[in-house]
Amino acid sequence: MTLSAHHSLFTYGTLQMREVQLARFGRLLQGRRDALPGYRTTEIWITDPDVIAVSGTDRHLLVVPSNDPADAVEGAVLELTDEELAAADDYEVDDYARVEVTLVSGAKAWAYLESARNAV
Repeated sequence: MTLSAHHSLFTYGTLQMREVQLARFGRLLQGRRDALPGYRTTEIWITDPDVIAVSGTDRHLLVVPSNDPADAVEGAVLELTDEELAAADDYEVDDYARVEVTLVSGAKAWAYLESARNAV
């Protein structure tokens, strides 16, 4: 039996929701609290009907760089298998890009940030 690699994923939005975790991963995940420094949240409109059905909303958070060094986005770090990370990638719409970040704790994790195609 081959074990899947584990990936740390920082989530600040709907991936923390019980319904989304059960739909995407088939289980509930325990996260540890952390924060992403140098970013702030904004809201975007989601049009993908599958994502809206799972999350229950067409408005999702998106983190964008902040000019205020005191800004940080609060969230949770989830530990995912290769398959679960692929499921998270599939869930996130094209407005997001998965990027490796360094959190307030010093830990490195993946996070879904604003995709380059949307950056102004």
